[in-house]
Formats: sequence, C-alpha cells, structure tokens
Amino acid sequence: MEFSSDESELSDADIDDYADKCYMDLKSGKYVVNLGNEKFRCPFCLGKKKQDYRYNELLQHAIGVGASNRAPKVKANHMALANLLKNDYANASLPSRQAVGPSNPPRPAQDQEVYVWPWMGILANVPAEKTKGDVASLMQQLADFNPLQFTAVLCSEGRYTGYAVVGFSKDWIGFKNALEFQNYFKSRRLGKTDWAEHGQEKYIFGWLAKEEDYKYSDPVGRFLSANGDLKTVSDLEHDLSRKTETLIANLSHQITAKSKYLVELECKYNQMNLSVKRAMEETDLLHKSYNEEMRNMQSAAREHSQKIFQETDQLRKQLDDKENAIERRSKQLSKFVAQTDIERRKLESEMKKNSEQNDSIHMARIEQQKSDKNVLKLVEKHKKEKEIALNKILQLEKQLDEKQKLELEIQQLRGRLLVVQHMEGEGVDVKKRTDELTEELNEKIEEMEYMEGLNQTLIIKERKTNDELQDAKKALISGLSELLGPRSTIGLKRMGELDEKPFLTACKKRYGTADGEAEIKAAEFCSEWQENLKDANWHPFKIVTRGGKTQQIINEDDEKLVGLKEQLGDEVYKAVTIALLEINEYNASGSYVVSELWNNKEDRKASMQEALQHVLEQWKLRRRRK
Repeated sequence: MEFSSDESELSDADIDDYADKCYMDLKSGKYVVNLGNEKFRCPFCLGKKKQDYRYNELLQHAIGVGASNRAPKVKANHMALANLLKNDYANASLPSRQAVGPSNPPRPAQDQEVYVWPWMGILANVPAEKTKGDVASLMQQLADFNPLQFTAVLCSEGRYTGYAVVGFSKDWIGFKNALEFQNYFKSRRLGKTDWAEHGQEKYIFGWLAKEEDYKYSDPVGRFLSANGDLKTVSDLEHDLSRKTETLIANLSHQITAKSKYLVELECKYNQMNLSVKRAMEETDLLHKSYNEEMRNMQSAAREHSQKIFQETDQLRKQLDDKENAIERRSKQLSKFVAQTDIERRKLESEMKKNSEQNDSIHMARIEQQKSDKNVLKLVEKHKKEKEIALNKILQLEKQLDEKQKLELEIQQLRGRLLVVQHMEGEGVDVKKRTDELTEELNEKIEEMEYMEGLNQTLIIKERKTNDELQDAKKALISGLSELLGPRSTIGLKRMGELDEKPFLTACKKRYGTADGEAEIKAAEFCSEWQENLKDANWHPFKIVTRGGKTQQIINEDDEKLVGLKEQLGDEVYKAVTIALLEINEYNASGSYVVSELWNNKEDRKASMQEALQHVLEQWKLRRRRK
C-alpha cells in the first residue's frame, strides 16, 4: 500500500498522538517498510530517487526528519518510523552496522570470535637488538600495516622475553590492518600455529592477539590484559551504533535549538529593522515639517514686511493728497473777500479748522517719518551686530589661517629653492629662479616676522596689564587687611601655609596629652614640613593627560609623602598635599606663602570686583554707625 499525503494541517500539540497512530499503521503492515535482503524503504518519501536504505541509513533519516523543523505531520510520520525500526527491526541492525564506520570492516569467519581491543599483533622470536637500537628498521618493515606503536615485552625481572606487541588504531581500518598483519605472517607459514611447531627457527613469527593470548599468565598475557579488553566484532558494532545514535540525537537537538535561535534572531532583526524604518520615516517627516514650517514663516515674514511698506506708502500718499487739497482750499478761501462779519467769521473759522487739520496731518506725517527712521535704524543695528560678530569670527580664523599658511608657504619655498639649486644642467635658469624664490621667501619671512612682532606686542600689553592688576591687588590686600577679616564674607587666605590642627590631633594620638609633649611635637613637625614646602628642589608632582589636556597632580609614590603618611596618618598627609597644590598654583616659582583674596562663604578665590564691593559695603556700614 502506497502512502498518500493528507493536506490537512496538524498542530504541534497533536504530534505525539498522531505518531502513535501512524506507528500502529506501520506495525499492522499498512505501509511497506522491509524490502528483504537487509533493504528498507521510507513509505513517506516516495518522491525521492533513493528508495532502498540499509537499516542504519533509514534510522538516521527517520531520526533526523523527526527532529527537524518540517511540517508537524511529516515529523510525526518519521518519528513513528524511527520507533518501528528501533522496536521491531532491532535485530536487522547487526548485519548492516558496518556502514556507520569510516569504511566497511572486514568480517571474520565467526561473528562471536573474541579479540583483544584495541587491536594488537604479537611478534615472536624478535632479536633483542631490534628492540633496542634498530626499532626504526623493524617499524619500516611493518609500515604496510600502519602500526601505531611497538612495545617489547619484558618479564617481571626486567629481562627481554623475545616477544613484542604491535598496536593498531581502534577503528575498523585498524582491524583491517591487524588482519592483514596476521594474514601476511600466516601466508608465509609464520603464524601462531607455525610458531608452536617451529618455535626454535630464526624467523620472526606474528599473529593477531585473541582471547587465548589475553588469558595466558605469561608476560604477553599480562601485558595484553593490562593494556586492552576482550571484545567481539558485534560488541564493537553495538557500541559504535549506540554512539552514532546518541551523536545523531544530540546533533538533531542542536540543529533544532539552532534553528529556533535563528528564528528568534530573525524575528528580532525584523522587529529592529521595522523600528529603524519607522524612526527614519518619523525623522524624515519631522525634517519635512520643519523645513515646510520654516519656509512658511519666511514667506509670512516677507509678506508682512511688504504689506507694512505698502500700507506706509498708501498712508504717505493719502497724507500728501489731503495736504495738497487743504492748501488748494486755503488758496481759494484767501481769494474771497468777506462781505459781511458773518461771512468773515465763517471764513476765519473754516480757515482755523483747515489750519488745525493741516497741523494734525503734518504731525502725523512727522510721527510716521520718525517711525520709519526707527524701523530702519533697528534693521541697520541688527545688521551691524551680525556683521561685527561675523567679522570677529572671520578675523580670528583669518589670523590663524594666515599664520599657518605663511609657515607652510615658507617651508614650501625653502623646499622649492633646494629643488631649483639641484636642477642645474637640466635646461633651467637656476640663478634667476633661485633669486626669484629667495626674494619671495624673504618677503614671506618678513611678513611672518611682522605678524610675530604684532603678536609679541599684544603679549607685552597683556603682561603689562596683568602686572598692573597684580600690583593693584597687592596694594588692596596690604592696605585693607583690617576690613578683610577671617569672619567676613571676603577675607585673606595664606596660600601654602600648613594647618596645625591635623598635626596636633595626630601627635595627641601618638604621644598622649600629658606634659604638653603633643603640642611641642606638633609645632616641630609643622615647622619642619613648612620648611620642606619652601624647598625649591623638592617637587613631588607628576604630569598626566586627562581629556586631551596635561596637568600636574600629587605624586603619591614620593618617598617623603609616603613616610609622612605612615608616620602621622592621612589627615596630616591631606593637609600637606593641599598646601603643596596651593603653592604650585599661586606661587610655583617662589615656593613661599602668599596672601590671596578669598570668598570665605563659598570657599573659593575671590575676584577684585567682589573685594572692592565688600570693602565699599563695609565703609558705608561704618559711616552709618558714626
């Protein structure tokens, strides 16, 4: 009966039930599996070219498809086929297990014949000299059988017995080589039976180690039992088949896990790709909306400006028209002569009204002109501010570019001058070209020197200004020391002066509080380390690079600082390092204590402006008190 595939879908939860049902159909003979003569077929893969399998081949096929990511019904069918082969055709596996090995193992006369495994050959009547210095020549003679090792058999006293054991590889190829080894000696009547009959001859005899040799109590038997086991060919086939099935199952499980992992990765990739596409689309929409909004704003600003100018022109024209009409009316009224008082008063009144209207219109026109001027001034101011800022940036970039460009041109001109000096005799007027390049080089050098001189002048002015500022700062510190006390907001701090409190605390812990010894020792240590700070030859700093900038930090491995930390502790070490950093920052060249304006409230250096403001406030406060 042939198998016809059902197109209906099957869920993963129903795979086991469907596999049991299919197993019963296979067991009842509904589908043909065994073709006879150790040949099998897969009733569920009739469309393939290969229709006949050995037992192991069909079992491997069924297990692999059953563990794959195929359709649920296909997996269930092949799982049932694998169960049928394992449970109902297990005996059929023995004759065909040879296909699993790397090559077809040679079959002995009887499957149950017991051999020593790993495969070993026994050599008898081997001369002693061949077991010592001439082993290579003996291995060369046995090279056709691919032996792995050669071992001479010794007795318990350490004497050579005349026997040697040759080891072969553990696989079927090693078994084939061992049989060829045995047949080689047997064909030359130098086998085991020949050794038993003609053991005293000078030839070397050899045979394959079996159960009989393994169980002897002589040195050869003890060597074989210590280095091998007794196994039949069937036992080895069963072990190999079991290992192969385990390997196939493990590989199938790994394939399933990898496939699942790949599917998960693909899902994550698709989700990430979709998120990226959405983000890109949203970014494009934001850019488009931003550009569109900017265009609309610019267009609206232009239209608004044009509308304002148009309305201004219209108002100006209306004012001009009204002013002209009033002037014409005034001229007309001035021509008429009032005949009566009433007419004269009417005329005067109308002329007065016209004059007032004219003044109002004139004032409106003046205000309009002022408004126009203010708008123009504001536009010009914004334009000039932008031009000034841009010019400053361009000037700074231009000065840097000009200096770098001049240095590069000078180096290029020097290189060209050297090249021209070496071109004599090649059709070039060397002297003329050299003079031209020398003149151009001198001009560039003069321009460079001018820029350097200008830069030096700016540096000198900056230093002079800085010196004047420092002198004023010193005068302020020396003259206002009474106003700048330690409790005020702005005071004076002696940078580089050691704090005695940590020294006193450390000495009290070390020497106790009796007899005032701690205070004396603290004063001595503080004085000693204040002198060390003044030593210009002692510079316990190291240079490091952080964030692309170099800076000086305390060298924690300095011998003096390490000794101080071990002797008086961390607090004294911290006080000395703080004083070192202050001297290095405020008076690195002199290495002595200097006074500095200090913001006591915020614990930082105070500026001249803060100090002057504080002194002024103190002066006003004292003046009020008086």
